[in-house]
Amino acid sequence: MKSANSSSFPDADATTVAPAAVAPGASSAAASAESAAAPARGGLSATLAAWRDRLLLQEDLNFLLTNRVPRIALTRFMGWFSKIRSPLLARLSIGTWRLFTDLDLSDARQKRFASLHDCFTRELVPGARVFDADPAVIDSPCDAIVGACGSLEGLGALQAKGSPYSMVELLGSEALAERYRDGMYVTLRLTSAMYHRFHAPDRGRLRHVTYISGDAWNVNPIALKRVERLFCRNERAVLQTELEGGHQVALVAVAAILVASVRLHALDVLMHLRYRGPNEMPCDASFERGDELGWFEHGSTIIVLAPRGFELCEGIATGARLRAGMRLMKRPA
Repeated sequence: MKSANSSSFPDADATTVAPAAVAPGASSAAASAESAAAPARGGLSATLAAWRDRLLLQEDLNFLLTNRVPRIALTRFMGWFSKIRSPLLARLSIGTWRLFTDLDLSDARQKRFASLHDCFTRELVPGARVFDADPAVIDSPCDAIVGACGSLEGLGALQAKGSPYSMVELLGSEALAERYRDGMYVTLRLTSAMYHRFHAPDRGRLRHVTYISGDAWNVNPIALKRVERLFCRNERAVLQTELEGGHQVALVAVAAILVASVRLHALDVLMHLRYRGPNEMPCDASFERGDELGWFEHGSTIIVLAPRGFELCEGIATGARLRAGMRLMKRPA
């Protein structure tokens, strides 16, 4: 397994926009002009952000634009488009992306990107995510906004209020689902602007991966309220782990529109909508707490499942914002 700060995306062919040259004697004038222009840019950014937020909060329009579209075709197109190696196209795409999200690249290892894909899958500077070392807890595997969470009712969970789904359908196995009967679950939603890599919540081993092909519905709260059993419809990968002490914790990586692609370091396979390989993939890969397990190629959801006896850590509730490495669940006493 890779460490949390190792690099696999060289930027040898990436370029960036150099500062414009200033003729001798023009520095103070340029600085004054820049200072005068700053408030105007700030006002424009605030106006665009307010317009964006009003637009996205209109549920019917949001759902129409992000779901009532050819989802799989758009997802395949984005997979192709994001990998085009063009620094200029990447800058333009990232600039457009920022109009619709709160993209923050301040802790990114690279500050320039040869493709949009490189930005989606960016690594962070060393020390940007510190994992809690308390052996009594397991940590969040990713940056996320907490969705539905709490105790499973038998084998049932909620994706939104009044919208249940079954562990049997989610995991694709009744025997596997039984491990988590009356257990604990946390839904972790990664927005498109977030850091998209996910990490080991504790020391342990990755024992098995199940790939389940499916659709590419958006996984935002609006879609979760409207599309029944959405997590069970979308493409997903079920990672069966055995953590320190023998605890069997599952991480279910659920894809979404524009992001039907999941990559794991333990398997030399890119799992996506065109993947037609084996659904069941045994493996035996060890990892330390905080080691990088893999990444999404845009942003999506990880559902963490733990057996009966686990409890949510303080502050874990719907709407909470987490960073990878923060405390997520308490082990059984």
